[in-house]
Parts: sequence; structure tokens; C-alpha cells
Amino acid sequence: MESRDREPLVRKTSSSYHTFPEGTARRLDKEYLRSLHNKRLYLAVFAAVLGNFSFGFALVYPSPVIPALEAHPSPALRLDQHTAPWFGSVFTLGAAAGGLSTMLLNDCLGRKLSIMFSALPSALGYALLAGAQGLWMLLPGRGVTGYAGGVTSASIPVYISEISHPGVRGMLGACPQIMAVLGSLVLYALGLVLDWRWLAVAGEVPVLAMVLLLCFMPNSPRFLLSQGKEEEALGSLCWLRGQDTDYAREYEQIKDSVRKQSRRVSCAELKDPFLYKPILISGLMRFLQQLSGVTCILVYLQPIFKKTSVILKAEYDAALVGLVRLSAVAIAAVSMDKAGRKILLFVSAGVMLVSNLTMGLYIHFEPASHNGTVANTTLVSSANLPAEPTNYITLIPLLATMLFIMGYAMGWGPITWLLMSEILPLKARGVASGLCVLVSWLTAFTLTQFFLPVVNAFGLQVPFLFFAVISAGNILFTGCCVPETKGRSLEQIEAFFRTGRRSFLR
Repeated sequence: MESRDREPLVRKTSSSYHTFPEGTARRLDKEYLRSLHNKRLYLAVFAAVLGNFSFGFALVYPSPVIPALEAHPSPALRLDQHTAPWFGSVFTLGAAAGGLSTMLLNDCLGRKLSIMFSALPSALGYALLAGAQGLWMLLPGRGVTGYAGGVTSASIPVYISEISHPGVRGMLGACPQIMAVLGSLVLYALGLVLDWRWLAVAGEVPVLAMVLLLCFMPNSPRFLLSQGKEEEALGSLCWLRGQDTDYAREYEQIKDSVRKQSRRVSCAELKDPFLYKPILISGLMRFLQQLSGVTCILVYLQPIFKKTSVILKAEYDAALVGLVRLSAVAIAAVSMDKAGRKILLFVSAGVMLVSNLTMGLYIHFEPASHNGTVANTTLVSSANLPAEPTNYITLIPLLATMLFIMGYAMGWGPITWLLMSEILPLKARGVASGLCVLVSWLTAFTLTQFFLPVVNAFGLQVPFLFFAVISAGNILFTGCCVPETKGRSLEQIEAFFRTGRRSFLR
């Protein structure tokens, strides 16, 4: 549709525009949502979340690789109990740096170009891993792929929330987590048949596909409006919603919201609850998400299963857990716009509490009789020992881990990312999302770096009991601090924090 055809429609709808529609306007909103064509929106989301696929693939890369490198014949590539923690944790340090740089990239390059930029360090990191001749290539390779993951972690949820409409934003907001889970599952599956070098080569494929597809996708209408590119923003929204829909009305809502937040955030404004409350909630959610132990468990999944002598081979257990994780996050995506965010967060935290408590108590009370030969070994060295199950009770660690991953994937996994992109105000969204990712991955780095030393010094049950305590805290935090955003536009959510009137979120 040409610009001269759009302008009368925009002028006509702006006179009847209300930021928070009541009565008839609310009914018109529902009719508008039903009239939208979502195929192109889904395509744009798919192109973006290929970055999350690569992120999930890279995150769990150490799980099958650490055992292989511990037994490697070359001393230059061989990992021990001192270097293995760094191989597992340096990824999260790189991700923290990626989140920090995205505070600038999101607002300078835009959401889409930031995602595309992440392909450069990702491709470089996989190349270093594939051709590694020693730790001097392995560790930088992990670090640079982590940096790419930090950039996508901060950019993709924001991009998806800004191009989506309230009718599908919950479902699409879960897609980054779904694709990250799928990437991890594919890594576990390929780890059964591919050498660790070829695993790194396989990681290049989704990176290339992401860049090629994103070349044909539009930028976020909200970002374009914040840059003063009104015509391009209207064209982007037209492409995403369909030319024969009343997209101009939504365009006016977005334009009005961007106009109110056109200035940069000043230090004095940070005292405003409209800014500091959503930033604080988002940051604390990312902090608690990582403290629940998910990154440690995913990175050291196969060594954990070896340590607890589960009845199946550790590599098959890891693939099974990945499959359960994918199923759970798919269920969350379907139910998020129906059940709501908070109820899923409550259920998720409760399930994680039960599973972590079960795992901790099992390891504490059954260390000798069912962990046999690995009871007195380190977690890393136990990865090379064959599992020697003596009883079906050794299924408990597998079932508890599957329960934990299922609980995490149906709530605190996808919803934490979604809420971050929903509640952060537009004027601070680029910087604040990067800050939240920085907090998240610094926490993950600290946990993954100290997980193995704590296990070797105090036992595997200690971190799991700690994770259980954090999960209980997640329940309290959800009840006291997290708003319900189901079915609300980003403009309505911003109005809630600006005015404190809960009627906007009912």
C-alpha cells in the first residue's frame, strides 16, 4: 500500500484513538486481533529464534564434549578437574559481555541488526572449536559463542515482543525458549553419533540460516518510530499484520506511546517507579532464574548422571531430558495466553522445588549403596567411569532431573524472557534488556564456575538443596512482585507502571 493511500486511514483512525479502550473500543480491539494475518509474523519470529537455537546448541556443548576431552590422547586438548570448570563456565562469561554490549547495540543498530550481528562471533567461535589445537583455542571458542548468545538473549525477546500483537505475544514470546531447548536437544542427539569437532561444524548451520532469513524480515515498528522513520515503520506494520487489516489504528497507538517516551533516560528519571520497578522486577527474575540452577544442570548434565549412576547411559539420559524439556516448553507456549503468566510461574517454581529437594535428599541418603564406584570420585572424573546401576531406585535422579527441567521449561524458563520484553518501558528497553542479560549470565558464570569445586568439597547434594531453597523464594517473589500481563498491549503494561492503576491489567 502506498503512503498516500495510508495517510487518510491514519488520520481517520487517530481521532477515535484511545490508549486504554473501554466498551466498544475493547470489542473493536478483539475484532481487529481476529482479522490479522499472522503468517508473515510467524516467519519473522522463526527467522529471529534461529539465534536461540544456536544459543541452546552452544550452551550445552560441554555436556558430551567434557567426557570426550577428558579422555583425549593429546595433552594439549585434555581437560582435568581444573580446566573443565572453565570450559563449562567461560560461555556464560562471554554471554555477560554480550548482554553488556547489547545495551548499546539494541538502541544503535536496532533489534534485527543486533541479532544479525551476533552471527559473526557465533561463526568465529564454532570455527575455533572445530579446529582447536589446544585450550588456547577451546576457551576463546566457548567465550565468543557465549558472547553471541548474550547478544541474542537480549535482542530476540525484545524484537519478538515489539513485532507481535497481544493475541499471540505470549505464545510467540515462548518461542525463544522453545528453540533454545530444541537446539540443546539436537546437540544431545548429534552427540550420540558425531565427534566433538563435527558438533562445532554442525553449529554453523543455524547461524547461516538465521542471517539469510533475517535479510528479508522487517525491523521493529517501535524501533523505527523511535528513530523517526515513520513511513518505514508503517510499512513494517503493514507487512506484519496484512495490507487489508486496520493496522493503522495499532500504528497510532504505538506512535503515541513512542512520542511520550522519545527522550533518553536520565539518571534523575531512574527514581521514577515507571522505570525502576519494571527494571528491578526483570533483573531479579533473571537473577532468580539462574540461581535455580538450570545452567549448571544443563552444562554438567552427563557428569551428574554418571555421578548418580542412573540406570541408563548418561548420554541417553541427557537426550531424554532434552526431549522432556522441549515438550514442557511447548505446553507452556500453548497455555501462556490462556492460563496466564503468574499461574505458570507458581506451578513452575513448585515443581522445581519438589524436584531439587528430591534430588538433594536422594544423594544425601543413598551415597554409598547406589553410587558405588563413583562415591569418592570428583564429578568430572566420574564422567569417564561406566555407570553401574544396582537397583531401579537409581531412576530417581533421572526422574527428578526430568521433573526439574519440565517445571523450569513450563514457567521460569520462557516466561522470564517474555516478561522482560513485555514490562520494560520502551525508552529504556534496549539498555535495560542488556542489563538484565548481564545480571543473568554473571550469575550463571559464578554458579557454573563454583559448581564443580562445591560438589567435590561438600557433595552433590549441597547445590541441589540450595536450588530447592531458591525455588521456594521464587514462589514468594512471583506472588509479591510479578504483574499479570496476559492479553495486555505493551502500551497498557507501561501505563500500569506509570500510574499504578491495576485496572489497566484486568
